[in-house]
Amino acid sequence: MYKISESANAPYGSAPDERSVEQLLDSSIVIINKQAGPSSHQVAAWLRDSFDLDLTGHGGTLDPNVTGVLPISIGKASKVIKVMQESAKEYICLMKHYKSQSESKVLEMFTKFTGPIYQIPPFQAAVKRELRIRRIYEIELLEHSSKKTLFRVLCEGGTYIRNLCEDIGSALGSGAVMDQLIRTKSGPFTIEDSVSMVEAHDLYKHWKESNDSPGMKSILKPLEDMLVDIPVIEAKDSAVDAVCHGADLAAPGVSSVSKDMKRGQLVSIRTSRGEAVALARATVNADEIAANPKSKGKVAKLDRVIMERGTYPREWKTK
Repeated sequence: MYKISESANAPYGSAPDERSVEQLLDSSIVIINKQAGPSSHQVAAWLRDSFDLDLTGHGGTLDPNVTGVLPISIGKASKVIKVMQESAKEYICLMKHYKSQSESKVLEMFTKFTGPIYQIPPFQAAVKRELRIRRIYEIELLEHSSKKTLFRVLCEGGTYIRNLCEDIGSALGSGAVMDQLIRTKSGPFTIEDSVSMVEAHDLYKHWKESNDSPGMKSILKPLEDMLVDIPVIEAKDSAVDAVCHGADLAAPGVSSVSKDMKRGQLVSIRTSRGEAVALARATVNADEIAANPKSKGKVAKLDRVIMERGTYPREWKTK
C-alpha cells in the first residue's frame, strides 16, 4: 500500500472480524457446496427461506447437474455479488471423447486452448448470445484414458466449460462433450471454504435454539471477503460519509492505496478498520497518487455504495 496519511481510527462502524451473527445475517456471504439437482437460483432461494432472510443472491450460475462452490450473498452483500460473477473460476471436468484420443494430442490441444478464446453462450444461458472473448489461465491434465480426460481448468468468469469441451473435441476432429463438472474455486473461495445445504441449515437452527455464535460465524463470511482480489483505496474517516452520499473520492480523502492499482480498475473503497464503503473505478494509477500527495483531483469514480449513510459522522458541507 502507498500510505498518504494516517486515519483517525474513530470508533464508528464495525470491523469485519468484530461483527455479530445478527450483523452478518444483515450482510455477508455463505459458500455453499452445491449438490446436483437444484439450480443456483433455487439454492439462493432455499438459503433465504432457511435463514428467514429477505434477500439473497448467487455469485455465478452453476447448471443444475453441476456441483461445487456457489457463493450465496445475504442482505446488503447482494450489492457487490457481481464481483463474484466476474471473478476467476476453477473447475475439475471429466470430458468424454466420441473416439479414442492419445494423451499427447489432448495435451497439445490444451496448450492451444490456453489464453484468450472465443465463445458464444449456449441457448440456455441467461445472457445475450454473442461472440465474446474469455481467457483460459491454466489447463492441467489429471488423468486420461482413450475416451475420457479428467482435467483442471482455471478460467475467467463467464467461461462455459461445456462449450470448451465441445470446441476441444471439434479441434481434435472426433468430437467431445462435458460429462461431469465440479467447481472447486470461485474468486478467493475454495471447496474447503464451503458447506453443504444441510450443514448450513443445521448450524442456523442450532444458533436459533442455543445462541451458539461460533458455528454460524464459521460460515457467515463478511462481504469484504469477496473483495480481496481487487485493489483497495483506504479512505479517511472524514471522507467516508460523503462517499456514502454518492460523492466520488478525491485525493484529500485518501489515506492509502494498493500499489498495483491502475486507472480504470474496479477498486474497493475501505475505512481504516477494513470496512467496505463502496465499489469504484480508479481514475488514476497508484504511483500518480504517491507522486502528488497534495493533489485535490478525483482518484475514483463511484460505482456502487455499500455502507449505509450515517455510519460515520458527516464532516462535509453542501455547496
